[in-house]
Amino acid sequence: MSLTRPEPGTVFTARQAARVLLVDGADRVLLFHGFDPARPAHRYWFTPGGGLDPGETPAAGAARELAEETGLRVAPEALGAMVWRELVEYPFDGHWYRQEQDFFLLRVPSWEVDTAGFDQVERDTTDGHRWWSAEELEATRERFYPRELPALLRRALGGEAAC
Repeated sequence: MSLTRPEPGTVFTARQAARVLLVDGADRVLLFHGFDPARPAHRYWFTPGGGLDPGETPAAGAARELAEETGLRVAPEALGAMVWRELVEYPFDGHWYRQEQDFFLLRVPSWEVDTAGFDQVERDTTDGHRWWSAEELEATRERFYPRELPALLRRALGGEAAC
């Protein structure tokens, strides 16, 4: 997700995160649409998930974030094994982050997204959501993260570990 290049000597905040590929019965993945408050014109789509709390496992963090951001409550064990891991560097609200994030796959027949659990930053910087197929992601000119998402989605749905 490297969007711009940091200046030499930039201090990064290290962060551990977990994300969920929430996939419906039509093999579409849920993505949120948002922006960086320091760069409001920089708009993008992203998966549910976020930073881990101290001592939290990636699966527990992914389940917590999924409940907070979508209203869907599942046990961490329901997420199964991690399907992908990446290390990203990105700016958000004037700060640079170096984030190691684990992705989990969860299939649901359908889901009505409930964002009532969003925190204030999420409420201020997220302006929508929708379900995307891998084909739609490959065809869009809109920005989404991770950029590897169409291939990752295809591999995860095919049962092949992508990490």
